[in-house]
Amino acid sequence: MEAKVTFRKCVQDSQEYGSDDEHMVSRVFFDMQIGGTIHKNLYTDVKQPVGGNFETTPLEVSWPKGYEGPFNYDAFREAVERYYRSGFGSKGSAFHIEGGANIRMKNNVMIKKMEVTLHINV
Repeated sequence: MEAKVTFRKCVQDSQEYGSDDEHMVSRVFFDMQIGGTIHKNLYTDVKQPVGGNFETTPLEVSWPKGYEGPFNYDAFREAVERYYRSGFGSKGSAFHIEGGANIRMKNNVMIKKMEVTLHINV
């Protein structure tokens, strides 16, 4: 079985979503189609240490909020990381950040569509 995930938007480093002095919490919004069912307005939280390198610091990615069912979390986590890093960092299309590990940007919104297909083991 396959899942088609359509990422739509990311709100980066929001206190509303749990950011504090130690971690930046961002939220990625997406829709997901599994089989004939479309799950709309899902989201996942992305947690990154404050002051970490945008290119290499590991990101914590939550399970999709609003979805319970068969899933391939590892493939999803990798796709979320690609989406997030495509917008923020030295190759970022939304916010180009290079050479600064101590940059902190709050409540930035990236509107960018990216579709991925994940294989789901049932």
